[in-house]
Amino acid sequence: MIKEVYHPNAYLVDYRNVKPGLRARTRILNALESVFADAKTIAKQAALHYGVVMYHLKLLEARGLVQRKGSRPSVWKLTGLGQKRLQW
Repeated sequence: MIKEVYHPNAYLVDYRNVKPGLRARTRILNALESVFADAKTIAKQAALHYGVVMYHLKLLEARGLVQRKGSRPSVWKLTGLGQKRLQW
């Protein structure tokens, strides 16, 4: 059995962390680690629907893990809060 590896910040405290949500947040956070982008670009990079990306970005924003800048379309970026990846 292969164990899935999720982004450390994909786990949300006080929220039900089901596998599809963890996978989606992991894809979104991985996309944001490489570049600041709007939700449409993140959706393309993460291979997710726009609505799914917006839903999870708002969850992450409420917990201070991402923030949006500018007017529509907003550019999303990581804030640096939360757990960091371990580097080997």
